[in-house]
Amino acid sequence: MANDEGIIEVQGQIEKITYFNEENSYTVAKMRVQNRGALLTIVGTVFSVVPGETLRLKGRFSNHPRYGEQFMVTSYESVLPATVKGIERYLGSGMIKGIGPIMAKRLVSAFGPETLSVIDHEPDRLGEVAGIGAKRIDMIRTAWEDQKEIRDVMIFLQGYGISPAYAVKIYRQYGRDSVQVVRDNPYRLAMDVFGIGFVTADRIAEKLGIPKDSPARIEAGILYVLHGLAEDGHVYYPYGELARKCSATLEIEEKDIPASLASLAAQNKIIIGDHEALPATPVYLYAFYASEKGITDKMKEIISCPRQLKLVDIEDVAAWVQGDLGITLSARQSEAVKASVNSKVLVITGGPGTGKTTIINAIVRIYSKMRLKVLLAAPTGRAAKRITETTGREAKTIHRLLEYSPGGPSGENGFKRNETNPLEADLVVVDEVSMVDTLLMYHFLKALPTGVTLVLVGDIDQLPSVGPGNVLKDIIDAGRFQVVRLNEIFRQSRRSMIIVNAHRINSGEMPLTAHSEETQRDFYFIVLEEPEKVLQKVISLCKEGLASRFGYNPLDDIQVLTPMHRGTVGVANLNTELQKALNPSGEELVRGGRLFKTGDKVMQIRNNYDKDVYNGDIGRVAAIDNETQELKVNYDGRAIAYDFSELDEIVLAYAISVHKSQGSEYPVVIMPVLTQHYMLLQRNLLYTGVTRGKRLVILIGTKKALAIAVRNNKPQERYTLLKERLKSKIQGR
Repeated sequence: MANDEGIIEVQGQIEKITYFNEENSYTVAKMRVQNRGALLTIVGTVFSVVPGETLRLKGRFSNHPRYGEQFMVTSYESVLPATVKGIERYLGSGMIKGIGPIMAKRLVSAFGPETLSVIDHEPDRLGEVAGIGAKRIDMIRTAWEDQKEIRDVMIFLQGYGISPAYAVKIYRQYGRDSVQVVRDNPYRLAMDVFGIGFVTADRIAEKLGIPKDSPARIEAGILYVLHGLAEDGHVYYPYGELARKCSATLEIEEKDIPASLASLAAQNKIIIGDHEALPATPVYLYAFYASEKGITDKMKEIISCPRQLKLVDIEDVAAWVQGDLGITLSARQSEAVKASVNSKVLVITGGPGTGKTTIINAIVRIYSKMRLKVLLAAPTGRAAKRITETTGREAKTIHRLLEYSPGGPSGENGFKRNETNPLEADLVVVDEVSMVDTLLMYHFLKALPTGVTLVLVGDIDQLPSVGPGNVLKDIIDAGRFQVVRLNEIFRQSRRSMIIVNAHRINSGEMPLTAHSEETQRDFYFIVLEEPEKVLQKVISLCKEGLASRFGYNPLDDIQVLTPMHRGTVGVANLNTELQKALNPSGEELVRGGRLFKTGDKVMQIRNNYDKDVYNGDIGRVAAIDNETQELKVNYDGRAIAYDFSELDEIVLAYAISVHKSQGSEYPVVIMPVLTQHYMLLQRNLLYTGVTRGKRLVILIGTKKALAIAVRNNKPQERYTLLKERLKSKIQGR
């Protein structure tokens, strides 16, 4: 049937999905239409349709020069299937969580053509079918209702370029209010829904007719810019520079910015000013201001509180611990051990092989001998595990030490341990402190009793934290706390060319790369210039070379690190190619244009307190269940389930960025170093990458690129006032 505009209406059942683009929902499908012999090819934007579903379409016929007759869809609506076969195919498609092909067959056998009516109006009757209990009934009932609501949200959002995956997230955030929220203030999406940024929200707002100089748009844009700057490591940003950046990003005049900055300050979303010593006024997101100021106040409290320990002879203590451990401490190590008994706050910094672990062991033994409560922590699970292995005492991640609870108070990020419920400890030792950002340090310090002795251990020459701030460096540079710098490589460590070369790099010297028996023991430099050849070398080493020669497992032992995300040897392409080479089989799942397989090595890319997995955690895909629409990842023996709509929280991890490797050690590290990475070739990045390798490090690239990295000792400046606050708040030692 056609109308005056040539629009035709057809109805039929989807037989096969030929192509579906997760990002924009462009679909090519085959449809069976009554009284038509051949299947009809339909093309257009059609949200999440499945085989067996009946659609009523509006559109036009066209004749494609290659594919022949097609029906171009302009609009559509779903019509529930009426035949038993259609219902079975519809339910068995995986559209409804809790129902797969086998269960669909059982349901249709039990209820026939009334199956969909039973699910819709009498879901409790589903219990009459074998294998369906109360839990599954609830799952099916919820999924059925959600599917109807989500479809409405998807249809509303289809004109605004929002993918079905994000439509599901929007629905989960706002429920039945989704459409109203988007209409009223689409910029809420950028703040509330993970994965939807300001740019996407702004596109929706433009189509809704919201003008560029709207106060709501400018305020949302300022927050977007500040969050982006925080991702670059900045705790605050200078007022004038921020105004210029916001003006350029929002494509409005700079004079329109101050009023919105003032409005955000009045709402306590940002803080303007508060430090007179600067030539430019700082602008903070409120949480970062509170954290930086809170760190300062808490550090002052701890250092000002008198020690509660009984008096001991420091020299006797040092002699005892050396005898107990059967070692001889160097002068610097002995200084650190003595300081741990004398100082309320002690910072120990040094590179690999300089004895940091020995000092931690000695300090822990001393406090344990005095029968005092000791807690050990690190920012990542791997770093905590390493402390546990070397000290024989349990170490926890900072998040677990603070006892996160999903139902915790909103202002505390759910941490049970805080100023009103502090940790019970006389000594707290934190390793890998260079990884700790401003927010986490604040929550950690809040949970410490003021009488505690705090020992912070880290390598100041590594990359700073992924999150905002440069906490370890600022604490050291403030000059208000005792700092012991370790720079002597111990004899046993000198046998490792990884450690020797790490220190050479850190000193601005080229690593020893000549092929000799010494260097070839654990450090290799393979000279290749073309990115494609470097890529093939990385793949061959991972797939065959290191396994056959040294017995290393490609997935468990080898980690590829790279400075960049894009390009032939960037994170994205390396992961695609390594997945093909190392995990060619396995059950597959495609979401958002990304392919996951059982057995894949994956990494969590945001803190998820409810799942108790954190940014940088690496695991393996254990199972993909299309019936429950869940993918399970094994993290060190813990199986964590992800709904299909949550898969933007994980990425492939055959290759990861050097930043993401912080706090971890791997038996083998392979790292491309090419001049294509010019903007990111920095000494601290190369140094961090090399020091992640425990038994073997292989650099592949050019000597020119290596030299650029070694010479470039000017890391990007981060705007932070922690050092200045500590200096002004705490009296000099």
